Amino acid sequence: MLPFALALTGCGPKSDSAAPVAAPAAPAKIKLGFLVKQPEEPWFQFEWKGAEKAAAEHGFELLKYGTPDGEKVMAAIDNLAVAGAQGFVICTPDVRLGPQIMARAKQKNMKVVTVDDMFVLPDGKFMTDVPYLGMSASQIGESVGQALFAEAKQRGWNLEETGVCLITFEELDTARERTEGARRALEAAGFPAARIFKAPQKTTDIPGSFDAATSLLTRQGGVKRWLIAGMNDNAVLGAVRAMEGRGFGADSVIGIGINGTDCIDELRKPKPTGFHGSMLVSAPFEGYETARLLHAWVKDGKQPPLETRTPGIFITRENFESVLKREGIIQ
Repeated sequence: MLPFALALTGCGPKSDSAAPVAAPAAPAKIKLGFLVKQPEEPWFQFEWKGAEKAAAEHGFELLKYGTPDGEKVMAAIDNLAVAGAQGFVICTPDVRLGPQIMARAKQKNMKVVTVDDMFVLPDGKFMTDVPYLGMSASQIGESVGQALFAEAKQRGWNLEETGVCLITFEELDTARERTEGARRALEAAGFPAARIFKAPQKTTDIPGSFDAATSLLTRQGGVKRWLIAGMNDNAVLGAVRAMEGRGFGADSVIGIGINGTDCIDELRKPKPTGFHGSMLVSAPFEGYETARLLHAWVKDGKQPPLETRTPGIFITRENFESVLKREGIIQ
């Protein structure tokens, strides 16, 4: 009977192929956040644009949040954690929030890179253990001061009839470094220190600068020509508007801002104004590079440098179109 039994074992149906093996699931995209304090401002919109480019090139998902105050910062961090984000780039609305932000990020197991403004400790010192990318505030301020003096000299202005309107916001270290850099450079070039006048802003926007400059003009009625410096383009734009209201036009005002993105419409005006130019810092580059560095940190464990500084590029009505096109800010 054995041969027959053996024969029966081979009579059943045969499978033509092995059971299909499921393909491995594609790894989930890394998710990263990008938090900015003033999402309506062109500067931060261009930073987001640069970060979006990095996300497209490196294959991660970017989650953008506007966080104008501390409560919204903390809520955004919580939302990022729920979404599965592993880190975020942030320009904080208040540098003193640094310790709280880092405590929350550590609790949520997220990596942090700061952009534009460094975190500050309760004793006023910078948190140098958090990766930071931004402009060299003192250096770019000095560049503004040097450019202002050079333009005044080229126009043949009498310095004894000229004043400097220095729009300040000393509560923010980065702002103070910029304006102090401009002051130092002007004095080093030979501008009389007694003719450099500080005009403190109460708010860091055009209305705040307008009010600060208006108050200064009331106090210093004998000045015939003005140089203007401030923490950014909007600080200078507000002062230019205030001076226009007092009869000071492009022939008697030289204003140079910082950022180069909030002044595009001003430089495009058919008739020149007292806003002479700006020190451009590439917002798209800062957004791209911080997002790229954070992604490499999350993906490959490569921690970014603790401090990266970016230089400024002087733009005026004559060259801003070509420079901004090269930087990808305008088409």
